Amino acid sequence: MELPYAEPYKIKTIEHIHSSTRKQRVEWIKQAKYNLFNLSSDQVFIDLLTDSGTGSMSQEQWSAIMSGDESYAGSRSFLELRDTIRELTGFEYVLPTHQGRAAENVLFSAMIKKGDIIPGNAHFDTTKGHIEFREARAYDCTIDEASNTSAIHPFKGNIDTRKLENAISIYGKERIPMIIVTITCNSTGGQPVSMKNLAEVRSFADKYGIPVFFDSARFAENAYFIQNREAGYHDWSIREITREMFKFADGMTMSSKKDGLVNIGGFIAMNSESLYREASHFNIMFEGFLSYGGMAGRDMAALAVGLREATTFEFLDSRIRQVHYLGEKLAELEIPVQEPFGGHAIFVDAKKFLPGVAHEEYIGQTLAIELYLEAGIRAVEIGTLLADRDPDTRENRYPELELVRLAIPRRVYSRNHMDYIAVALKNIYDRRNDIKKGYRIISEAPIMRHFTVELEPAEDGQKGTR
Repeated sequence: MELPYAEPYKIKTIEHIHSSTRKQRVEWIKQAKYNLFNLSSDQVFIDLLTDSGTGSMSQEQWSAIMSGDESYAGSRSFLELRDTIRELTGFEYVLPTHQGRAAENVLFSAMIKKGDIIPGNAHFDTTKGHIEFREARAYDCTIDEASNTSAIHPFKGNIDTRKLENAISIYGKERIPMIIVTITCNSTGGQPVSMKNLAEVRSFADKYGIPVFFDSARFAENAYFIQNREAGYHDWSIREITREMFKFADGMTMSSKKDGLVNIGGFIAMNSESLYREASHFNIMFEGFLSYGGMAGRDMAALAVGLREATTFEFLDSRIRQVHYLGEKLAELEIPVQEPFGGHAIFVDAKKFLPGVAHEEYIGQTLAIELYLEAGIRAVEIGTLLADRDPDTRENRYPELELVRLAIPRRVYSRNHMDYIAVALKNIYDRRNDIKKGYRIISEAPIMRHFTVELEPAEDGQKGTR
């Protein structure tokens, strides 16, 4: 008999989580103005809001924290982190930041101006927010297959180079200061980008003299998928693949709270000395000195260890097996999800799940609220709320994909928790035809509204927006 799979770690410390009644959850979500971000963590049983900064660190990382160097300038911990990043990516220059959106803020301050067009593969919320804050525009060039959740394509995060050509023909290369490739692509369901596509994007960029930057929060997971799904890389190590991937980029931003396996941190890395010097001015203004950039020495020390752990097959195989276990359970229950399964989360197709809810009543948010009411599980909408409003018309943008993301924290939950999540969704799916009404906005911020939006149940005769 073949031995079943077992996780390559054992549990040393536990954190208690608390169940609640549906009656309690009804009152709590009402007090939170139907925004799951407003819930206290004590009101949540299983928290799948994000995999960012919510994972468990190893004993080696905790040990590194105790030996962190807190020197303001020339920290030994920074030098260890810099050398690790150089080893894994090949980039010479490194600027630490306190998290990924800070890295975007610094880099975009140096590279993006009003009126620019930034092509990429389904820019995530903070990326698009930083672009639009500068009165520039994100231009989506994701392949069409990504918007069909039932279509099987091994690399749904790929960029369509014909769409890149279209951006050039419409706007001209002078308005395009960079191309952003997100690996893996969160907004399309944690979907990977192939090595072949990275090379194609690089070739296109070289043709027009446009720099390429990777949003690399989940670069190790992307390397795992290349190893498993792309011909010619099955015998390559994860670290060999990461080095090869980054050969096709001029630089990168990183939220280290994902594949860095830490609770806080980020960085920018690049090969251009002139860009490094320009970005350094913004890093000092916004983050801190060049050798800490908003991070404590102990956190840089833990990150250096985490990056090495995250780029091992053993860790990635365990991590992605758990995510895919949940995906397989949901598929068995005929719950519509983005397929093939991605790296950090399972994405439920809310349009197919709740066909009775109007799109202007926020289908994804409606399903996420139902999941919380059913079982105390907090997920996040990746749909119309996150897509925000058009900066010019101020009308809602309705993306092709209306998803609920079940983001799995790294090394935190067990298979029993995955089974619990699956049954909770099945219970809702069984009564999906009874869910006819969604929500309407009563208050929202002018940009990146989904973090702080306030909603109320939509009633008959009401529009879904304020």
